Amino acid sequence: MKRLDRRQLLLRGAALAVAVPALGGLAGAPTARAAEPPSDRLPSRAEIVDVLRRVADQWIGSHDDPGDNAWARATFFSGLMALFRLSEDDRYLDYARSWAEQHDYAVISGPTTRHADNFTAMQAYLDLYEVEPDEQKLAAAEATLRHMITDQPDKNDDWWWDDALHMGMPPFARFGRLRTDTAYWNKLYALYDHTKNAEGGPGLYDPDTDLWYRDAKFLPGGIVSPSGKPVVWSRGNGWVAAGHVKTLKALPADAAHVPEYRETLTHLVTALAPLQRSDGFWNVNLADPAHFPGPETSGTSFFTYGTAYAVGAGLVDRDTYLPVAARAWNGLVATAVHPNGFLGYVQGVGDRPDSSQPVTYDSTADFGVGGFLLAGTELASLTS
Repeated sequence: MKRLDRRQLLLRGAALAVAVPALGGLAGAPTARAAEPPSDRLPSRAEIVDVLRRVADQWIGSHDDPGDNAWARATFFSGLMALFRLSEDDRYLDYARSWAEQHDYAVISGPTTRHADNFTAMQAYLDLYEVEPDEQKLAAAEATLRHMITDQPDKNDDWWWDDALHMGMPPFARFGRLRTDTAYWNKLYALYDHTKNAEGGPGLYDPDTDLWYRDAKFLPGGIVSPSGKPVVWSRGNGWVAAGHVKTLKALPADAAHVPEYRETLTHLVTALAPLQRSDGFWNVNLADPAHFPGPETSGTSFFTYGTAYAVGAGLVDRDTYLPVAARAWNGLVATAVHPNGFLGYVQGVGDRPDSSQPVTYDSTADFGVGGFLLAGTELASLTS
């Protein structure tokens, strides 16, 4: 299939997506479906913070044990630390600190690991370090990144799936700035460039649609949806958006490759806008609205985060794209947030639209909550 044809499929999908309602999960399952399309007006800062607190407090209250330090739980703590910075509520800091101390600020599989998932916890460790500096908090993380830089320095194919950009990019960006050492940034770009432009042959980024394939299995000629359309996974693109946001937040404006990171995020945010559904969400398959067409929270949260950042950073026009982020947020709050703060419609662990189905009002996951917290805190920064 030619890339022009894929672009046409996506645009046709967008037209269909506008008419897709907020579908429930299993027959008889409770839903919190919005009766009207969500508003495109941004709520007040106080209203956003109130929802964020409800969601965070519900998760913490139901998880006395803060959990492991793998990528999923670490993503939650990235979001929780963002909420701490916004709210200055020490309860969130205390919970995050207890989690990190429980794991001795370690990296899963030790300092020789090259797997990006194992790097995700470094993001929260760095957040905790910034609040309460102590070099021991960064020892394992720094040793792991230094090993990536110095061991097999020409090996740059470790990030073979697009999720890895969220897991791995921000630690390299942040350590480079913290240590004033461009070796971190050079390695970051070498790994990123392979994922974007070489993995699987053409790279996982499609310059004709400005969207990303999850991994090489989904490139043209690979896995397609039941109706024969491309599989362009929502959360995979959400991880890409979040990785770019966190990286740009860390890098100085004049650092090498910042223009490319900014341009790539801008193109992604611009490509997503016409694919937004009438209920504020995005479909799990961005190229096929009929492929599991219900609402899904994690991809939508990360797209909200990316769009809100792009608005605040001046990458996109505020009047055009702030309503996109506001609709997404208002849709999430109306449809996915239970009265007690439980966050539903989160697709579980997987690598494609078919994973962890069905996704229902009662489906949740730690990384989904983290993404929601990141989205809300970024939106709050845009309020007056």
